[in-house]
Amino acid sequence: MTISQNPSAPLVAVVGATGAQGGSVPAAQDLIKRGVEVVVVSLVIENKEEVYKAFTGADIAFLVTNFWEHGEMEREINEGKLLIDAAKSGGVSRIIWSGLPSFSKLSGGRLVHAHHFESKAAVTEYARQSGVPFVELQAGFYGTNFVTLPMLLAKQADGQFAMPWPVKPTTKLPFIDIDRDYGLWARHLLELPVFPDGSSFISHGEYISIQDMAQQLAQVTGKDVVFKQISMEQFKQNVQTAGFPPNAQESFADVWEALDEIGWSDTATTENLPRRPSTWVEFAERTDWSKALV
Repeated sequence: MTISQNPSAPLVAVVGATGAQGGSVPAAQDLIKRGVEVVVVSLVIENKEEVYKAFTGADIAFLVTNFWEHGEMEREINEGKLLIDAAKSGGVSRIIWSGLPSFSKLSGGRLVHAHHFESKAAVTEYARQSGVPFVELQAGFYGTNFVTLPMLLAKQADGQFAMPWPVKPTTKLPFIDIDRDYGLWARHLLELPVFPDGSSFISHGEYISIQDMAQQLAQVTGKDVVFKQISMEQFKQNVQTAGFPPNAQESFADVWEALDEIGWSDTATTENLPRRPSTWVEFAERTDWSKALV
């Protein structure tokens, strides 16, 4: 959105404005220079009073939590509910929440360990009962995962680079360049003539198979990159080797099993956005792969 100093313009409270989703590029100092009021607040239950104050007078709220700051499902649920309650108390007329699907629900209760998905899905359900017009805006699969999660792209003993994942090569993901493009959907939703209360959207640049991602990455970088389907047990071992705790191994495992068997449904269009979001190839061309492909 365009930053406006017009007192008649709606006041938008953005949680995590310097992060990947909330910020969609600018950091705190850049925001301050552009006339944005930056408020530092610890968004935890113990700081409830200050969290409520942060939303006072806001017209619109964009809300997000970060599971990986602590890795605790119950904590994220409680903090997400706190944000919903605080935004409602502050008088907002619209809420956009960065949620995720419940693979437990979609699998009929079989896949219950995808904690970073389930916690956000629980907050989504809570928010739908708040009485405030509400839209869930899911962030698709981050392209940056390839340079931050070492188990997703690894050099093999023969020098080849593999994407060793426990899914079929035809499994499709809603890829998004999160830093550059997530804000396009938030802006679009807020500028619609009628706010689509109760809707869910998935932000993405394209739906693309993992096999195609590997082939296109090879073409862009000139490296020998392939997709390699591995067992779930081998994948869990790779997650452990990457330094993640046991609960993260189970969480990642259920996510991949869900994506392979159920998929991540396409509920959003890229039409009518302020600009076209990036494709996987475009992201790959802009990305520094010097640390991931060595």
